[in-house]
Amino acid sequence: MSERTGGCHCGTVRFKAMGEPLVVSHCHCLDCRRVSGAPFVTWATYRVSDVTFTAGQPRRYASSAKAERAFCAHCGTPFIWQGKVKPEEMDLTAASFDAPEDFHPSDHIWTERQLPWIKLDDGLPRYRRFRNEAPI
Repeated sequence: MSERTGGCHCGTVRFKAMGEPLVVSHCHCLDCRRVSGAPFVTWATYRVSDVTFTAGQPRRYASSAKAERAFCAHCGTPFIWQGKVKPEEMDLTAASFDAPEDFHPSDHIWTERQLPWIKLDDGLPRYRRFRNEAPI
């Protein structure tokens, strides 16, 4: 079983994730863009039981009626998106891992919100919103 480690920019919060992620997705939704300040965010989804915070704890808040997000209260690095529909799963920002190059995204979600100046030709399936829909 593989172990991946990561943390925030200042090092106050550190975590480890055991095993392989359930899925790795590029999300283009407005909330992810606003929270990150980036044109899209790549998330690695793990079971909550496979994630341990080894230093510090991220600060959580309800970012919508459907989900919570978490970040480092010291430097502001965003870490987590956790939906209320599947509370046993946790999305971690792939770029906050020590070796983000080890992840291999499988798709793009919320492409109906993708910025028009983002031109990606990676051949990955694209979903207008969720991956349970037919790809576009």
